[in-house]
Amino acid sequence: MLTLPVPNMRSPKVCIIGAGNVGGTLAHRLVENDLADVVLYDIVQGKPQGIALDLMQARAIANHDRQIIGTNDFSDTKDADIIVLTAGLPRKEGMSRDDLLRINASIVKDVIPKAIAQSPDAILIVVTNPLDIMTYLAWQVSGLPPHRVMGMAGVLDAARFQAFIGMELGISDADIRATVLGGHGDTMVPLPRFSTVNGVPITELMSQNAIASIIQRTRHGGAEVVKLMQTSAYFAPSAAACAMIRAILYDQHRLMFTAAYLTGKYGLTDLFIGVPVQLGRRGIEKVIELQLTSDETSALHNSATSIRESINLLPQIS
Repeated sequence: MLTLPVPNMRSPKVCIIGAGNVGGTLAHRLVENDLADVVLYDIVQGKPQGIALDLMQARAIANHDRQIIGTNDFSDTKDADIIVLTAGLPRKEGMSRDDLLRINASIVKDVIPKAIAQSPDAILIVVTNPLDIMTYLAWQVSGLPPHRVMGMAGVLDAARFQAFIGMELGISDADIRATVLGGHGDTMVPLPRFSTVNGVPITELMSQNAIASIIQRTRHGGAEVVKLMQTSAYFAPSAAACAMIRAILYDQHRLMFTAAYLTGKYGLTDLFIGVPVQLGRRGIEKVIELQLTSDETSALHNSATSIRESINLLPQIS
């Protein structure tokens, strides 16, 4: 009987730029969920190599065969399918997202062109804050089409809203679907009437005061973690990025919330802001436009104005 050779199919490859808490935890999630091989890049000598060695030593226990490389050389990231930018100054207590703009913009402008030069066909996911502005800047300096560039925050913001709804109602998060639009920060727009428990809007299950309190807690969800831990969150952000990567690599065509480039939908253009999208192997396959009330539209446009004001500062810090 003729035996046909097994095709030499290349494993998916994810490049993570930044070996801090988010980057290291994301690498852990990717390999132990058997999603992709990982190259972890950082400017600090030894740090990405040490994390990679630690994860490699855990392979036999975790029962996977994924490859993990730590490096300080962008040439080792060549031919990545997805690039995830986590590098940047971490947020500290009392620091607004806008405080991060200057230093993190300089990092984006330095590392993104180098990464894209090695992986010109990659999809780019930005986690670095202030997220909506850094995603816009990363798109500008990458030269990639906008459907291949996105910011992570919408998945994270919706998850925080979902968690707080579950805590308030004492209901499993598995039954909750939460919707959050807008920028990743104080002007985000959680939408109660689009947020449900097994299809039942939360407006039918809790008081307006309770909903208002949860919305405020969601808007400040990151700051609350910073105040408690004295450093930025990393378990939930890495889980959000991992979910997006899974949707892309498995071509799942999932409806997820990401910072996406708009060209007229929601009455907005030429900025990245959190909206629902269909996510698959090509990146953002389509932007979903919800029918918003006048108040919801006003809140979203207010969030967009805040983002645009920060975008307009970028030429001044070049």
